[in-house]
Amino acid sequence: MSAQSDLIHMFNGIPFTTKSSADLLRSLNNFQARDDDLLLVSYPKSGTHWLAEILKQLYNTKAPNKVSITSPIEFGDVGKLEELNSITARRIIPTHLSCEMIPNDFKDRKCKAIYIIRNPKDTAVSLFHYYKDNPNLPTIESWHSYFDMFLHGQVVCGSWFDHILGWEEHRNEMSTLFLYYEAMKKDLPKSVRKISSFLNINLSENEISGICKKTSFGEMKTNVEKESNDPNHTVCALTTNKKLIFRKGAVGDWKQYFTPKQNRLLDELYKAKMDSSCLAKNIVYE
Repeated sequence: MSAQSDLIHMFNGIPFTTKSSADLLRSLNNFQARDDDLLLVSYPKSGTHWLAEILKQLYNTKAPNKVSITSPIEFGDVGKLEELNSITARRIIPTHLSCEMIPNDFKDRKCKAIYIIRNPKDTAVSLFHYYKDNPNLPTIESWHSYFDMFLHGQVVCGSWFDHILGWEEHRNEMSTLFLYYEAMKKDLPKSVRKISSFLNINLSENEISGICKKTSFGEMKTNVEKESNDPNHTVCALTTNKKLIFRKGAVGDWKQYFTPKQNRLLDELYKAKMDSSCLAKNIVYE
């Protein structure tokens, strides 16, 4: 593995890429939220870009040019807060931050948040490929060495388990809608209805159908491959290259990677960590 110190730094005990400067992370609690801010929250590789595109299509259907999907609040240097403050439209702000690190003003104002959850096995595989292809992350030697890192929360953004448990524990500090990646793959129209209801936006069935068509995985992957990559317009806190965001988007791909022992180890940790979690009861693996 390449020297982590070149690409990774620790903040509050959590690994971050150097694309999230320590100065910015330290200054987050100076951030002034707005009552109509919407946080788009996830652990990395859980469907953030997909959900952002759904929101973009949803708002464009009803209120074109009335919202701005920003780059993640933790992505950049200390000038990021001033950049976000200059946006005049309603802000949809992506983040991979733990709930504890979210600026307090979001909580004080009871802003809305949407948190998308993906099962940890597929998340682990997707993040593994992301590590392999992303120059902003340390080089990894093998799936086996990476798996140990993931299991112990030594990957970027820390432990998948702690991230979800933290947001669940503090779920009442903001109005939070929890969505599941696998449920969205199975029945996207149902999820779009949930999102529109949460945001108090009325959509017809035809409008829902149109949004689902435009945000299918294949359609989005094709569109991204045609785009020129603007580093100022990314919902990913780990890279500016949107082509790295899409791979398979499949549910159950983990079965091609996990050995029986690895599967047992993750299941044991899952049971120990998530046994009392209400959110965990809705997670599926295939």
